[in-house]
Amino acid sequence: MLRTPILIVNCKAYPQGIGIHAVEIASACDKVRQELGVEIAIAVQAPDIYRIVEKFPKLPVLAQHIDPYPMGSYTGWLVAEAVKAAGAIGTLLNHSEHRLPLDTLDAAIQRCRKAGLLTVVCADTPDTARDIAKLSPDMIAIEPPELIGTGIPVSKAKPEVVKNGVMAVQQINSNIPVLCGAGITRGDDVSAALQLGARGVLVASGVVKAKDVLAAVRDLAVPLKEI
Repeated sequence: MLRTPILIVNCKAYPQGIGIHAVEIASACDKVRQELGVEIAIAVQAPDIYRIVEKFPKLPVLAQHIDPYPMGSYTGWLVAEAVKAAGAIGTLLNHSEHRLPLDTLDAAIQRCRKAGLLTVVCADTPDTARDIAKLSPDMIAIEPPELIGTGIPVSKAKPEVVKNGVMAVQQINSNIPVLCGAGITRGDDVSAALQLGARGVLVASGVVKAKDVLAAVRDLAVPLKEI
Protein backbone atom coordinates (compact mmCIF):
# COMPACT_ATOMS: atom_id res chain seq x y z
CA MET A 1 0.00 0.00 0.00
CA LEU A 2 1.19 3.50 -0.79
CA ARG A 3 1.76 5.65 2.28
CA THR A 4 -0.08 8.90 2.79
CA PRO A 5 0.27 11.81 2.61
CA ILE A 6 1.43 11.33 -0.96
CA LEU A 7 2.38 13.25 -4.09
CA ILE A 8 1.58 11.48 -7.37
CA VAL A 9 3.07 12.97 -10.52
CA ASN A 10 1.14 12.10 -13.68
CA CYS A 11 3.26 12.49 -16.82
CA LYS A 12 0.21 12.16 -19.10
CA ALA A 13 1.29 12.04 -22.76
CA TYR A 14 3.12 15.36 -22.72
CA PRO A 15 6.29 15.41 -24.87
CA GLN A 16 8.10 16.51 -21.70
CA GLY A 17 6.86 13.37 -19.93
CA ILE A 18 7.69 10.44 -22.20
CA GLY A 19 10.87 8.46 -22.89
CA ILE A 20 14.06 9.97 -21.51
CA HIS A 21 12.07 12.92 -20.16
CA ALA A 22 9.95 10.56 -18.07
CA VAL A 23 13.17 9.12 -16.68
CA GLU A 24 14.35 12.63 -15.76
CA ILE A 25 11.07 13.35 -13.94
CA ALA A 26 11.32 10.01 -12.16
CA SER A 27 14.86 10.88 -11.10
CA ALA A 28 13.62 14.11 -9.50
CA CYS A 29 10.80 12.27 -7.74
CA ASP A 30 13.14 9.60 -6.46
CA LYS A 31 15.67 12.14 -5.22
CA VAL A 32 13.11 14.24 -3.32
CA ARG A 33 11.42 11.11 -1.96
CA GLN A 34 14.68 10.02 -0.38
CA GLU A 35 15.76 13.52 0.62
CA LEU A 36 12.54 14.38 2.50
CA GLY A 37 11.41 10.90 3.48
CA VAL A 38 7.93 11.46 1.99
CA GLU A 39 5.86 9.31 -0.35
CA ILE A 40 6.07 10.22 -4.02
CA ALA A 41 4.87 8.11 -6.93
CA ILE A 42 4.92 8.63 -10.68
CA ALA A 43 2.33 7.62 -13.31
CA VAL A 44 3.79 7.12 -16.76
CA GLN A 45 2.97 5.83 -20.22
CA ALA A 46 3.05 2.03 -20.32
CA PRO A 47 6.21 1.81 -22.50
CA ASP A 48 8.12 3.81 -19.88
CA ILE A 49 7.22 1.67 -16.87
CA TYR A 50 9.98 -0.92 -17.19
CA ARG A 51 12.85 1.51 -17.84
CA ILE A 52 11.89 3.64 -14.83
CA VAL A 53 11.48 0.65 -12.51
CA GLU A 54 14.90 -0.61 -13.60
CA LYS A 55 16.58 2.71 -12.83
CA PHE A 56 14.65 3.61 -9.67
CA PRO A 57 13.54 0.35 -8.02
CA LYS A 58 12.32 2.04 -4.83
CA LEU A 59 10.15 4.64 -6.58
CA PRO A 60 6.48 3.58 -6.81
CA VAL A 61 5.47 3.54 -10.47
CA LEU A 62 1.87 3.57 -11.70
CA ALA A 63 0.38 2.97 -15.11
CA GLN A 64 -2.00 5.65 -16.36
CA HIS A 65 -4.70 3.12 -17.25
CA ILE A 66 -5.47 -0.58 -17.63
CA ASP A 67 -8.27 -2.26 -19.54
CA PRO A 68 -10.75 -4.57 -17.79
CA TYR A 69 -9.73 -7.74 -19.64
CA PRO A 70 -7.89 -10.89 -18.53
CA MET A 71 -4.82 -12.28 -20.21
CA GLY A 72 -5.59 -13.95 -23.53
CA SER A 73 -6.74 -12.94 -27.00
CA TYR A 74 -6.99 -9.20 -26.41
CA THR A 75 -4.59 -7.64 -28.89
CA GLY A 76 -4.16 -3.92 -28.37
CA TRP A 77 -5.63 -3.83 -24.86
CA LEU A 78 -3.49 -3.16 -21.79
CA VAL A 79 -4.03 -5.94 -19.24
CA ALA A 80 -3.27 -5.57 -15.54
CA GLU A 81 -0.87 -8.51 -15.51
CA ALA A 82 1.33 -6.88 -18.17
CA VAL A 83 1.55 -3.69 -16.10
CA LYS A 84 2.40 -5.75 -13.02
CA ALA A 85 5.05 -7.71 -14.93
CA ALA A 86 6.65 -4.46 -16.09
CA GLY A 87 7.17 -3.51 -12.44
CA ALA A 88 4.33 -1.09 -11.74
CA ILE A 89 2.64 -1.32 -8.35
CA GLY A 90 -0.68 0.11 -9.49
CA THR A 91 -2.57 2.25 -11.95
CA LEU A 92 -4.64 5.37 -12.32
CA LEU A 93 -8.18 4.79 -13.54
CA ASN A 94 -11.02 7.01 -14.75
CA HIS A 95 -8.97 10.15 -15.28
CA SER A 96 -11.09 12.92 -16.80
CA GLU A 97 -9.13 12.38 -20.02
CA HIS A 98 -9.97 8.66 -20.00
CA ARG A 99 -13.40 8.25 -18.41
CA LEU A 100 -14.94 4.84 -17.84
CA PRO A 101 -18.57 3.85 -17.30
CA LEU A 102 -19.13 2.73 -13.71
CA ASP A 103 -19.56 -0.94 -14.64
CA THR A 104 -16.37 -0.89 -16.70
CA LEU A 105 -14.56 0.85 -13.87
CA ASP A 106 -15.78 -1.81 -11.45
CA ALA A 107 -14.45 -4.54 -13.75
CA ALA A 108 -11.09 -2.77 -14.06
CA ILE A 109 -10.75 -2.44 -10.29
CA GLN A 110 -11.54 -6.15 -9.91
CA ARG A 111 -8.93 -7.04 -12.54
CA CYS A 112 -6.33 -4.97 -10.72
CA ARG A 113 -7.18 -6.59 -7.41
CA LYS A 114 -6.70 -10.06 -8.90
CA ALA A 115 -3.39 -9.01 -10.47
CA GLY A 116 -2.09 -7.40 -7.28
CA LEU A 117 -2.18 -3.81 -8.51
CA LEU A 118 -3.28 -0.80 -6.45
CA THR A 119 -5.94 1.48 -7.91
CA VAL A 120 -6.02 5.28 -7.73
CA VAL A 121 -9.38 6.20 -9.20
CA CYS A 122 -10.25 9.74 -10.28
CA ALA A 123 -13.61 11.40 -9.67
CA ASP A 124 -14.86 14.71 -11.02
CA THR A 125 -17.40 15.46 -8.27
CA PRO A 126 -18.15 14.42 -4.67
CA ASP A 127 -21.19 12.46 -5.91
CA THR A 128 -19.02 10.53 -8.34
CA ALA A 129 -16.50 9.94 -5.56
CA ARG A 130 -19.26 8.48 -3.40
CA ASP A 131 -20.27 6.06 -6.16
CA ILE A 132 -16.66 5.07 -6.77
CA ALA A 133 -16.07 4.48 -3.06
CA LYS A 134 -18.67 1.70 -3.22
CA LEU A 135 -16.29 -0.13 -5.60
CA SER A 136 -13.54 -0.16 -2.93
CA PRO A 137 -10.52 1.22 -4.84
CA ASP A 138 -7.32 1.84 -2.90
CA MET A 139 -7.43 5.64 -3.31
CA ILE A 140 -9.75 8.22 -4.85
CA ALA A 141 -8.57 11.50 -6.38
CA ILE A 142 -11.04 14.39 -6.71
CA GLU A 143 -10.31 16.41 -9.86
CA PRO A 144 -12.78 18.96 -11.27
CA PRO A 145 -11.98 18.76 -15.01
CA GLU A 146 -12.53 22.47 -15.61
CA LEU A 147 -9.48 23.28 -13.46
CA ILE A 148 -7.10 20.66 -14.84
CA GLY A 149 -4.05 22.27 -16.43
CA THR A 150 -5.16 25.80 -15.58
CA GLY A 151 -2.80 26.51 -12.70
CA ILE A 152 -5.86 27.48 -10.65
CA PRO A 153 -5.71 25.10 -7.66
CA VAL A 154 -8.86 23.26 -6.70
CA SER A 155 -7.79 23.49 -3.06
CA LYS A 156 -8.21 27.27 -3.22
CA ALA A 157 -10.66 27.90 -6.05
CA LYS A 158 -13.13 25.17 -5.08
CA PRO A 159 -12.28 24.04 -1.54
CA GLU A 160 -15.84 22.79 -1.06
CA VAL A 161 -15.26 20.17 -3.75
CA VAL A 162 -12.31 18.75 -1.84
CA LYS A 163 -13.99 18.93 1.55
CA ASN A 164 -17.28 17.47 0.32
CA GLY A 165 -15.43 14.79 -1.63
CA VAL A 166 -13.56 13.68 1.47
CA MET A 167 -16.79 13.57 3.45
CA ALA A 168 -18.63 11.65 0.73
CA VAL A 169 -15.98 8.95 0.57
CA GLN A 170 -15.67 8.67 4.34
CA GLN A 171 -19.40 8.07 4.61
CA ILE A 172 -18.98 4.98 2.44
CA ASN A 173 -15.54 3.75 3.49
CA SER A 174 -13.32 5.69 5.88
CA ASN A 175 -10.35 3.51 4.95
CA ILE A 176 -10.07 4.97 1.44
CA PRO A 177 -7.64 7.92 1.34
CA VAL A 178 -8.85 10.87 -0.73
CA LEU A 179 -6.42 12.90 -2.81
CA CYS A 180 -7.14 15.98 -4.90
CA GLY A 181 -5.85 17.37 -8.13
CA ALA A 182 -6.45 20.02 -10.82
CA GLY A 183 -4.41 23.21 -10.93
CA ILE A 184 -2.05 22.17 -8.11
CA THR A 185 1.33 23.76 -8.86
CA ARG A 186 2.76 25.11 -5.59
CA GLY A 187 3.51 23.91 -2.11
CA ASP A 188 0.89 26.16 -0.55
CA ASP A 189 -1.72 24.57 -2.86
CA VAL A 190 -0.76 21.24 -1.30
CA SER A 191 -0.93 22.66 2.22
CA ALA A 192 -4.44 23.97 1.52
CA ALA A 193 -5.51 20.55 0.23
CA LEU A 194 -4.19 18.78 3.32
CA GLN A 195 -6.01 21.24 5.56
CA LEU A 196 -9.25 20.33 3.77
CA GLY A 197 -8.79 16.67 4.63
CA ALA A 198 -7.05 15.38 1.50
CA ARG A 199 -4.32 12.82 2.07
CA GLY A 200 -2.25 13.95 -0.86
CA VAL A 201 -2.33 15.41 -4.35
CA LEU A 202 -2.25 14.29 -7.97
CA VAL A 203 -0.35 16.71 -10.19
CA ALA A 204 0.72 16.82 -13.83
CA SER A 205 1.68 19.99 -15.74
CA GLY A 206 2.90 21.74 -12.60
CA VAL A 207 5.82 19.30 -12.59
CA VAL A 208 6.04 17.93 -16.12
CA LYS A 209 6.09 21.36 -17.77
CA ALA A 210 8.15 23.07 -15.07
CA LYS A 211 11.40 24.76 -16.07
CA ASP A 212 13.06 23.23 -13.01
CA VAL A 213 11.44 19.85 -12.40
CA LEU A 214 13.47 19.04 -9.30
CA ALA A 215 12.57 22.35 -7.65
CA ALA A 216 8.89 21.89 -8.56
CA VAL A 217 8.76 18.39 -7.04
CA ARG A 218 10.54 19.57 -3.89
CA ASP A 219 8.19 22.55 -3.45
CA LEU A 220 5.14 20.31 -3.75
CA ALA A 221 6.57 17.64 -1.45
CA VAL A 222 7.69 19.80 1.47
CA PRO A 223 4.14 20.20 2.92
CA LEU A 224 3.86 16.40 3.07
CA LYS A 225 6.77 16.32 5.49
CA GLU A 226 4.99 18.69 7.83
CA ILE A 227 2.10 16.26 8.45
